[in-house]
Formats: sequence, C-alpha cells, structure tokens
Amino acid sequence: MNQQELESVIERLETKLAFQEDTIEQLNLALQSQQNQLETLEHQFKLIRAKLFEGDGSAAVAPQEQETPPPHY
Repeated sequence: MNQQELESVIERLETKLAFQEDTIEQLNLALQSQQNQLETLEHQFKLIRAKLFEGDGSAAVAPQEQETPPPHY
C-alpha cells in the first residue's frame, strides 16, 4: 500500500469510528430514558398494589354478596 491508500483507509476508519461513537451515545440516551420510565412504572405499580392490598394482604374487593349488581340487571 502506498501513502495515499493508507490515508484513505485511515480516513474511512475515522469516519466509521465517529458514526459508532454517535450511535453509542444515542443508544445510551435511549437506555437512560427507558430506565427512567421503568423506575416510574415500578413506583406506580407499587402504589397501585399498596392501594389494592390495604394492610391485611388480601385484595381490597368486597365479597360477592356485597357487590352491587351490574347496571344491566
């Protein structure tokens, strides 16, 4: 390989590296966003679960005989 070919190869490699660095940064930002969303959803789930199971460990739903009938009855 002559000097010009080597410079061309180096230039292509530098270009690929720049694109890879940009892609890694974009993926990192997407991952951070998804992690934040996951943490928010986990927190919301815990709140909903705590409301559903109020203290005694059983679902906070009335027994069948205490439920009001659906509107079509």
